Amino acid sequence: MKFSAIITAGGTSSRFGDSNKLLEKINGKEIIKYTIDAFVNADVEDIVICANLSIMDVLREIFKSYQNVRIVEGGSTRQKSVFNGLNAVSCDYVLIHDGARPMITPEIIKKTMDEVVSKKAISVMTKTVDTIKKVDENGKIITTIDRSQLYNTQTPQAFEYNLIKSVHEKYVDENFTDDAGMVEAGGVDVYIVEGDYRNIKVTTKSDLALAEVYLSE
Repeated sequence: MKFSAIITAGGTSSRFGDSNKLLEKINGKEIIKYTIDAFVNADVEDIVICANLSIMDVLREIFKSYQNVRIVEGGSTRQKSVFNGLNAVSCDYVLIHDGARPMITPEIIKKTMDEVVSKKAISVMTKTVDTIKKVDENGKIITTIDRSQLYNTQTPQAFEYNLIKSVHEKYVDENFTDDAGMVEAGGVDVYIVEGDYRNIKVTTKSDLALAEVYLSE
């Protein structure tokens, strides 16, 4: 069985500031490099980074010594970036991960790889710990939602390759924000692997400060 990983890096980091968050360094190492190293250490044999055109040359330089890492151009949306990645790989199972989640561990990646073989569609998730309220357009609380069955979505998400490729082809003109949602829309069951609350996505400067704390541990 061959596993590939698609790492999304096609965004413009508009909420982060005037630089690309993936190239920010923590302890002298780029965020994207922490992410990729986790997949390398999980023995994923083929890793494709779907990158924003503006950083492709920089990424090629960063990963020039990596034998199993390739850089392809991302798309105008996350969905289009992933689809470009799917067209660039040939495998039995594929993991899809946000490049801006550098705290992912090889252990969670391996667990996800183990589970997808039997279940075909997996999403790493954490149980919701906050109380969730439903609010109307005027800012009035409508109801408190029972959180006992609520989970927060993380990545990686993993799928049987032919399954996720066919779903992307079916919904090519849509704009889903995560691949598990596309698979669910296609009527296929998706199962969870327990994630880690530290596996945050770096979106703002404050996220970067928190990532620095976690990665320094």
